[in-house]
Amino acid sequence: MRPTVDDIISSRRCGRRSTGAFVALILIMVVWSVKVTVIDDTDWSRMGGVGNVMKAAGRFIGIDFSLFPSLIGPTIETLMIACLGTVVGVILCIPAVWFGAHNITPWKPVTYPVGRLMMTLSRSVHEIVWALFFVSAVGLGALAGIFALAVRSVGFIAKMSAEAIEDVDPGPVEAIRATGGNEFQVVMYGILPQVLPQVLSVIVFEWEINIRRSAILGMVGAGGLGLVFFRQMNTFNYHGVTSVIIAILLLIMLGEVLSYFARKAVI
Repeated sequence: MRPTVDDIISSRRCGRRSTGAFVALILIMVVWSVKVTVIDDTDWSRMGGVGNVMKAAGRFIGIDFSLFPSLIGPTIETLMIACLGTVVGVILCIPAVWFGAHNITPWKPVTYPVGRLMMTLSRSVHEIVWALFFVSAVGLGALAGIFALAVRSVGFIAKMSAEAIEDVDPGPVEAIRATGGNEFQVVMYGILPQVLPQVLSVIVFEWEINIRRSAILGMVGAGGLGLVFFRQMNTFNYHGVTSVIIAILLLIMLGEVLSYFARKAVI
């Protein structure tokens, strides 16, 4: 039986009511979140008026030019932390991708959950927490930052690579298996050529993100510009803080440029 005009109008009204109720619920949740996290949780008496806020922000207006020569080394160190962290992360991704891709995992009931657990654990823990863990394990310095970025990179690179492997064209894979090829040959000649451009693009993108991360990890003792930033804040050299921020921005811009040309070369 075909629906009548009244049935269609009634259905549309119900749909509009449901949409309106959903939007109202979202707005109520947003207002409640603002009240709890901003209004109730802010120390307004300590903040003072707008004048005090502007005065505090005004302390950062200015540049400590004498600090720039000493920023060259930490800037290079920050870039190297990002590069080495990404390289080590790619190496750590190999077992995670092998286990986490459903169509190539060696033993699905065991290795597949293990691979997915590695990806989830890496993504679930923030890089600052990983950095604190490795600082306590290996001490202050760049090595802790490299390990933190490497472990943090596993989640994104391995997940995207495993999903790319799961979506490959099965034709070449079946052809190699039909001719008697082993699993290594299937991966090398049937799967890797299909996913290599996408995987390389993911690695380049993660390296670009790691440049930003490495500039922050130093604030918990993992070396680089972040450590200089932390020291400038501790000594109340606000102009020095601004100088470090400028160096971080320049480094990120350099990473954007290098990432653009790397992607052009890969894709």
